[in-house]
Amino acid sequence: MTLLCRNSAFFVLFLVALGTSAFAQPKQKAPGDYAKINGLELYYETHGKGRPLVLLHGGLGSTSMFGDNLKALAKHRKVIAVDLQGHGRTADIDRPLSVELMADDVAALIQHLKLGRVDVFGYSLGGGVALQVGARHPEVVNKLVIVSAVFRRNAYYPEILAQQGQVNEGAVEMMKQTPMYQGYVAVAPRPQDFPRLLKKIGEAMQQDFDFSKQISSLQAPTLVMAADADLFPPSHAVEFFGLLGGGKRDGGWDGSGRPKSRLAILPGLTHYNIFADPLMVAVALPFLQEGT
Repeated sequence: MTLLCRNSAFFVLFLVALGTSAFAQPKQKAPGDYAKINGLELYYETHGKGRPLVLLHGGLGSTSMFGDNLKALAKHRKVIAVDLQGHGRTADIDRPLSVELMADDVAALIQHLKLGRVDVFGYSLGGGVALQVGARHPEVVNKLVIVSAVFRRNAYYPEILAQQGQVNEGAVEMMKQTPMYQGYVAVAPRPQDFPRLLKKIGEAMQQDFDFSKQISSLQAPTLVMAADADLFPPSHAVEFFGLLGGGKRDGGWDGSGRPKSRLAILPGLTHYNIFADPLMVAVALPFLQEGT
């Protein structure tokens, strides 16, 4: 499970790259709706028209973090942007944070809204959730876009694993000076739950995982996307692509040897700015529109 930031050094790097606009926003009336899903009051927003695309944010973020990229996607698709359990305007409930459970929430929302088969686009934590939606609920998925997400915990660089161990409720005081905290308390139904969110995220990140088998079972064409300076080496994204059948043979003059899935390593980007960079959407849209 990937989060946006790990400790104070990461907070500084992240905020320099992103600025404050994606998190620190004034309190305002929620522009979206709520659905009663699996014991949650699951918050979602709908933007644009066309084929449905479910958009899933990263850890400690919310729907608003995509900023102009959400608007760019909504020019072409009907975007259903979801605040996952305990994030944004979706209050936490008494259960662990796990990509599997959150994937079940997303699938239930798709069915609740009668969307049929949709494309699911997830970044970081949302990418892990998107993977599980495809593996656990293939009947609701058309295509997947998975951005900056690992499928095996030991793929993270060693320093990232060490820093993940520092995420807990004790980090709250330090976080109070960051736009992430300010953005959370501006919209969360229970702002006092922020320590609980950090505790649950910290516990989740200590759990070992390897989703290789789930990837091999995916039926949906999948775009694997990563920054060339991500939290893990580019070779991990290549391995992910390989599990989808990619990189096994020449594509051929006519393209007949291409796999149904795709791989994109975006140059000059990091985990902390890829989701806000227009290149992410520019690369994803042709894949999403292919064959439609």
